[in-house]
Amino acid sequence: MSFRTGFYAGLIVAVIWAVWLIRLWQPQRQIALHSVHLIEEIEQKNWKSVAGRVSPEYQDRWGHDRTILLERLREVFRVLSNPRIEAAQPAVRNENGRGYWTAKVRLTASGEFADYVQSRVNSIETPFELEWQAGATWPWDWKLVSVRNPDLEIREYSP
Repeated sequence: MSFRTGFYAGLIVAVIWAVWLIRLWQPQRQIALHSVHLIEEIEQKNWKSVAGRVSPEYQDRWGHDRTILLERLREVFRVLSNPRIEAAQPAVRNENGRGYWTAKVRLTASGEFADYVQSRVNSIETPFELEWQAGATWPWDWKLVSVRNPDLEIREYSP
C-alpha cells in the first residue's frame, strides 16, 4: 500500500466518522436519545445515572426541584418490581436551545402497589412532555429541566 492510498483511505474513514458524529449530535437526535436513556435508567433503577441527566435547575408545576424529583422517583419505583415504561409515538422538537420530547406513557410493573401506580399513570390520556436544555459546551450535553402533564395530579411536596 502506498502513502497516497493510505492517506485517501484514512481521509474517507475520517469523513464518514465526521458525518456520523454530526448526525448523532443533532439536537433532535440528542433529545430523543436522552429521553430513551432516561426511561431505561429509571426502569433499571440506576439512580446515579438518572441524577446525572437532571439539571440542578429542574422545576415542575407540582413544586418539585431536582432533589425532590429524585427522592420521589426512588420512593415510587422502590415498590415496583420489573417496571417497564413504554412511550407511544414520541415526538421531538427543538426551540432556542430547549428540546421537547412528548409521548403517551404506559407503565407495567409488578409488586404490592403496582396496580395503583399503573392505574394512575395509564389512565392519563394526555402525553407527557420532557423539557431538555442544551449545555453551553458540548453538543451531547442536555439536561432535563422539567416534566409536564396537565392531567397528572400530584400532591405538593412538603418536607
